[in-house]
Amino acid sequence: MGNKLRKLEYKLAPYAIHNLMTIMIGAMAIVFVANFAVSAANSELSLYEWLAFDRAMIMKGQIWRLFTFIFLPPDTSLIFIIFALYLYWLMGSALEREWGALYFNLFYLTGIIGALISGAITGYATNDFLNLSIFIAFALLYPNFQLYLFFFIPIKIKWLAWLDVLFFAVEFVLGSWGVRLSIVFSLINVLIFFHRDFASQCRRLGMNIKYSWNRWRSQ
Repeated sequence: MGNKLRKLEYKLAPYAIHNLMTIMIGAMAIVFVANFAVSAANSELSLYEWLAFDRAMIMKGQIWRLFTFIFLPPDTSLIFIIFALYLYWLMGSALEREWGALYFNLFYLTGIIGALISGAITGYATNDFLNLSIFIAFALLYPNFQLYLFFFIPIKIKWLAWLDVLFFAVEFVLGSWGVRLSIVFSLINVLIFFHRDFASQCRRLGMNIKYSWNRWRSQ
């Protein structure tokens, strides 16, 4: 099986997109600036509405929405967008260096396919959970990486990842079925690439619980 994977990697490697996250972040920045210009010219217009995933409009022929939704930046303040895009670039680039361009391409593409499946079923698809999956993957690989929250509060990335997981959980509980499916399918890439790590963590947790239980019973 290992030889087959290596042969597949050798065949696909020339087609891998290098610096994928730099390209994605650059596209998001362009969309943000373009939307700002459009809104400044006419406050009733929004470029985001023309790029967002909309199953009904796609069925009417607006095929570009199948792709353009992944280029939408976070819809929030300018300062937060700069911070968020920098963070996505930092983490995505680190994953590409760790895995290589091909595997990172496959990770990101799997997340996109998951979002599209969700959109096909429910009519709802977003790149928010796709981008947050990069955050989770980075935290799993570099749990002790330290960021400076608000530029001066040091905090390890693993604690922010737990907040990320909490966000997913709240959205899953309180959101519609469209949101729930979007979360599940957008995290398929994390489950596929890290299932062994999750299994190992579950086994370790089970062993610790069993050890604690046996120790309690022996007292």
